[in-house]
Amino acid sequence: MALSAVVWGPPAGAAPDDTAGLSEAQLSAQEQPATGIPGVDEIRNSRNVKHLANLPKPAPFTAASTWSDLAFQDGYAFDGNYDGFVVYDIRDPRKPKIAATVLCPGSQNDISVRGDLLFLSTDSSRSDNSCASTPLPATNKEAWEGIKVFDISDKRNPKYVAAVETSCGSHTHTLVPDKRGKDVYLYVSSYSPSATFPDCQPPHDLISIVKVPIKHPEKAALLKEKVVFPDGGNPGRPGTVPTGYVTTTSGCHDITVYPSKDLAAGACMGDGVLWDISDRENPREINRVQDDVNFAFWHSATFNNTGTKVVFTDELGGGGAATCNATIPKTRGADGIYDITGRGDARKLEFRSYYKISRLQADTENCVAHNGSLIPVQGKDIMVQAWYQGGISVWDFTDSRNPREIGWFERGPLPDGKGGGAWSTYYYNGYIYSSDIAKGFDVLDIRDPRTASAKFTRVGELNVQTQGHYREIVRR
Repeated sequence: MALSAVVWGPPAGAAPDDTAGLSEAQLSAQEQPATGIPGVDEIRNSRNVKHLANLPKPAPFTAASTWSDLAFQDGYAFDGNYDGFVVYDIRDPRKPKIAATVLCPGSQNDISVRGDLLFLSTDSSRSDNSCASTPLPATNKEAWEGIKVFDISDKRNPKYVAAVETSCGSHTHTLVPDKRGKDVYLYVSSYSPSATFPDCQPPHDLISIVKVPIKHPEKAALLKEKVVFPDGGNPGRPGTVPTGYVTTTSGCHDITVYPSKDLAAGACMGDGVLWDISDRENPREINRVQDDVNFAFWHSATFNNTGTKVVFTDELGGGGAATCNATIPKTRGADGIYDITGRGDARKLEFRSYYKISRLQADTENCVAHNGSLIPVQGKDIMVQAWYQGGISVWDFTDSRNPREIGWFERGPLPDGKGGGAWSTYYYNGYIYSSDIAKGFDVLDIRDPRTASAKFTRVGELNVQTQGHYREIVRR
């Protein structure tokens, strides 16, 4: 994602900001009280967040298809799910349309885009690398997992181009452009090895690096398996969600890169890592941190715009537990905010504070810190974030020691009492887009003077785990 942010003027058809002129105290007052548990499927929100649209899951997908991650390009959103992906036309954010559906089972189908190419992660053992594959036990040597590549030059007719098998599959991947613009690298994160898995042997202290020539994607290939934890990483600690556990590091869950700053932040199960990626093929550790008191599973990372902070998320309970109820402390299942101090190889990740939503959720509602992105407000560190059934939170961490929420949206428990909620929630070209596990695709608008300047920022392509620098160019 090479961000090129310019002041263009208000988005086409933008609604007036009905919060203009309100004081910060008034903005903090909710339209509906955030006390108590909302009713089944009841929508609640702060006064500055508006729900504009929802598109339920389309055929050929079923209610059981789990919606996952998002990528964006030129007025289109690409939404992965465990059975394939959907291309949404969002050129009119208030009236999103389905441009294409692609049935291609292989959880999680984590997704990214670059030019005419789309990349999809397969992290469930399949009979082969085709979109017609069937499940096959990971104990079978013939089982396949890894990266699939599609041609999206025609958004309404994506075409399968290539596949690359990787050890332990691809739970997530991070797109890393080279410095010449000819190739892209995919840092593939995977974990949970077993001595019974022929293609996923312990200790698996590595990431896979796939190289894709932009003009010849059919030549995509595994470049190397890079050992990033030569010492084995965090040994872990057994326990349960209420009493505490720490996941043993055996790979990474997700990596966010900041190519223009040659930095990467790895959320690697029991460890948080800062890497130098000036050599794209050889990430090099600068600093590593652990939090064995409050963090159970280092899940994802977000840099601030200046690259001086990292927000790490802790997916306590694996995303399936109710960790936002009254029994779980506010320091668990939360975000950890770290400042990057020092220079060069002396840089360190210094802990500053935790952030967790304050709204209590029902004991049936899976809720924990999950995927979010920056809202491009000049001079401020503000992000929007998914919390599964905890909904969506807009929060300010400009003061690393005192983060605070400034907007939110949530639905009440699902009728069947099962898991669901917002998986990924990202800001793109003036609006908030959310991939909801059970409800499909949501569009929201934040109307708040504190984030109003973000409405003027435009980018062509957005892969949130490939961060670029938002810069403001004022026309005179």
